[in-house]
Amino acid sequence: MLKDLIYVIHKDDHSKEALRSIFNSNPEIKFVSFVGVDLAGNDTDEKIPVSIFMEDIDTFLKGSVQTDGSSVSFPGIASLNNGKIDMIADLDVNWFVDHNYEHIDLETGKPIGTLRIPCYLYHDNKPIDSRYILKNSIEFFKSSLMDLFKAYPDSLSSFGINYNDIDHIDVTSATELEFWVKTPNDKAEIEELSTSQVLHEQYWTRTKGTVRTSLEQSIMVLESYGLCPEMGHKEVGGVKAKLDDTGNLTHIMEQLEIDWKYSNPLQCADNELLARTMIKETFRRNGLDVTFLAKPVDEVAGSGKHVHIGIALKLKNGKKLNLFSTDEKHFLSSIGYSALMGILKNYEVINPFISSTNDSLRRLKPGFEAPICIVTSIGHSVELPSRNRTVLVGVVRDLQNSLATRFELRSPNPHTNTYLAIATLYLTMLDGIKYAIENNRSQDDLLIELSKNPDEEVSYLEKERAYRSEEDVFEYFTVEERERYFGKAPATVYENLTAFSKYPEKLKALQAGDIFSDKIINSFKLTAINRWITEISHRLINNYTEEIRSCKMLHSKDTASDLDMSNWMKINELRQYIMKDTHNHKSLFSKIREAADNNNYEELSNLQKELDSEMTNLRKCYACYKKNILDI
Repeated sequence: MLKDLIYVIHKDDHSKEALRSIFNSNPEIKFVSFVGVDLAGNDTDEKIPVSIFMEDIDTFLKGSVQTDGSSVSFPGIASLNNGKIDMIADLDVNWFVDHNYEHIDLETGKPIGTLRIPCYLYHDNKPIDSRYILKNSIEFFKSSLMDLFKAYPDSLSSFGINYNDIDHIDVTSATELEFWVKTPNDKAEIEELSTSQVLHEQYWTRTKGTVRTSLEQSIMVLESYGLCPEMGHKEVGGVKAKLDDTGNLTHIMEQLEIDWKYSNPLQCADNELLARTMIKETFRRNGLDVTFLAKPVDEVAGSGKHVHIGIALKLKNGKKLNLFSTDEKHFLSSIGYSALMGILKNYEVINPFISSTNDSLRRLKPGFEAPICIVTSIGHSVELPSRNRTVLVGVVRDLQNSLATRFELRSPNPHTNTYLAIATLYLTMLDGIKYAIENNRSQDDLLIELSKNPDEEVSYLEKERAYRSEEDVFEYFTVEERERYFGKAPATVYENLTAFSKYPEKLKALQAGDIFSDKIINSFKLTAINRWITEISHRLINNYTEEIRSCKMLHSKDTASDLDMSNWMKINELRQYIMKDTHNHKSLFSKIREAADNNNYEELSNLQKELDSEMTNLRKCYACYKKNILDI
């Protein structure tokens, strides 16, 4: 990183004159790229020479750039016979300069830069992209909340203000990013990783060598971009690296986390998009691979992306009030309780936007601090803030700082589409807040309802369910109790997507303001289904094929015990059942391919669950068999 490089162009400098001056002063910036985000969370990137951009800058800034709908994911909207997508520059957020440190400008000696301009994607003159959905959701949330305060002025009495005291509503969001880093092509034994995790040998330990260098450089580059990184540290997963003959560390496999400061929701999501790219590129330049997969290694902790959300009022006198905070008698304000209830009640229709891939659902397993239950924890007492890591939504409170009170959603993963995730959270919070204000529910009323027992009938939350637990939900409850009290987590992408049809009343809460329109919901479903089928057919089966073929017979007939032969027979039967066809038997793989070809989603979903179960069984059997072989 070079001190005299330009990293950020703030919204005050988005005029033609300011940009011309910036380009003239920084000739190493050679390209401009418009960054739109489709419904799958993919961001666009192209290289427009600065000279071309400046020749027609008015069109680029106030008009649109066109792209083909085949390059972005909007099935059911952009078709082959109507695929034109217009890209409209967003002038109200920060623009970032992406520097290529491996391509140096000969004249300036600086890395070549690309100015990345966030944009909205339009089809038939209507915005359809993830960024616009978030922008529109936040605007609708704030205007609806102001309307509620105006219509029900008593809702503000607990804050000691009235409607006319409010200047505007301030909403904030932040994310934490976990990821795995390793030396290329290295593989660690699952048992070794699992043991290290159970012993907490890696969590918060000191980083070394290239990992330390890459982590420090990543924090420094995020600081250069104004993200205000707050912390970088080791996470729970990983094993100790080894030294080679030259003194360099090899066989690196570690899990890390980097956090940075909150912002408004749209800037927050843009910042995270930048951070992912910068982190990955920084580690790569040091010879390390970074993966943001939710579950890169089975049986070992996956990577999460906790999303923090808050609401505050900015008053005309300059003061700021956190709408979740309250006096010393309650955990939360009435706005806080009801917003939390809105998320919990409607989470089934939020969840498809949080976990829309096979990888994301593999992370959500008991025992890995990944939430599988729709439940919150607010604390054993008002004086003792909760830090229960087994719940879906945590309430983060700082008794010394009322402005710090916020919610932490623990289910997202690094590839969750943050734009859509945050949009769904604020829309469902609005549903809960609207219920509380319109029905004049007090803090005591709401706390009682939030803390209800299963089968206890209340006004807003569902009778059959419970929504709050201060216990470790993995240890305190049986599987049957967890599913009865807090709902059964979907096991496949298809099961998750069926929530849209299974819970029409909850979908209405998400579709308030017609932001998540039927067309957008349908396009998102098609996107997720197409990716799900493609991953199973062309990635999952191929990876499993390689793994099954690697499970070879290790014993010799001369030295094998009867247990070795029995173990191998069981393993081979599993291999044959999963992978090999005969005249009389279709393998599990063939059944899956057939279901995928016929678009039989329910059958494919059931077969996928069976496949996951059989592969887990195969791994355990082979590990047991291998341990009993003396000569390998």
